[in-house]
Amino acid sequence: MEEKYCQSCGMPMGSTDELYGTNQDGTLNGDYCKYCYVDGAFTADISMEEMIEACVPHVVSANPGMSEDDARNMMRGFFPGLKRWKK
Repeated sequence: MEEKYCQSCGMPMGSTDELYGTNQDGTLNGDYCKYCYVDGAFTADISMEEMIEACVPHVVSANPGMSEDDARNMMRGFFPGLKRWKK
């Protein structure tokens, strides 16, 4: 099974729906996590670069040995392909 990622912050969504955000009607949204998307709207009006900076500490803590610069560079390569950030 293919790993699902939040299409805003890139967080792995896991194999259950507990991390899914919600649509305006209260149904689950499979594209975005509960930290990025609630009640049919993004929780923060920020740029892709701001999102990357917000995610750096989380990525570093989840990947022992990864530097902040490595995390930042990895996300700069990955985020442009996410639904929220595609041009």
